[in-house]
Amino acid sequence: MAHLARPAGNGIPVQRDESDEGLMLRYQRGEVRAFEVLLSRHRKPVFNFILRFVGDKAQAEDLLQEVFLRIIKGADAYQRQAKFTTWMYTIARNLCVDASRRGKHRRAYSLDAPMDRDEGKDGATLLDVTSDGAPAIDRQAIGTELSGRLHSAIGKLSEEQREVFLMREFLDMPFKDIAEVVGCPENTVKSRMRYALEKLREELEEYADLAKALP
Repeated sequence: MAHLARPAGNGIPVQRDESDEGLMLRYQRGEVRAFEVLLSRHRKPVFNFILRFVGDKAQAEDLLQEVFLRIIKGADAYQRQAKFTTWMYTIARNLCVDASRRGKHRRAYSLDAPMDRDEGKDGATLLDVTSDGAPAIDRQAIGTELSGRLHSAIGKLSEEQREVFLMREFLDMPFKDIAEVVGCPENTVKSRMRYALEKLREELEEYADLAKALP
């Protein structure tokens, strides 16, 4: 990550278990190592959030870089009373929303190449047939198919529902923090989450029956 340089700090060693807020204040004082710890701590979850939001790996990588560049540029304005992760994901979320609305480099939502509806790896069907003619459910095929269908279903959610679902389910953020990130009342966030879950259940309803049939 470029442009990390800041005025010299106080020289006290950075501890990897320090709070995000403490590390950010250290970086404000010129301790580049503090930012490096923040970057290593949050790079992967932020990338995964962005990737699931925009559905394009190349675009997600670009947006990830922009998130941390904006954190660097805005370091002097950061105040400790603000929770670092809330501030960071507000930046990430706003960039994702802007990118989605611009529609640049947009393509069908998928984290991996989609599989045919009834096929798993190597062409294995979800319901193969045993030697006595009875159907045998392939757990691996179901898992692979379900994962692909889940990604697709998330992509079909409205932008408002998708961002809330991703922050709640993949980042385990409290509803209060999500409300701060998206800029709406907590009850509205809970309502969006409820609708998102209802839509996902509808999309994945067939898998509930398959799961019951698993041996």
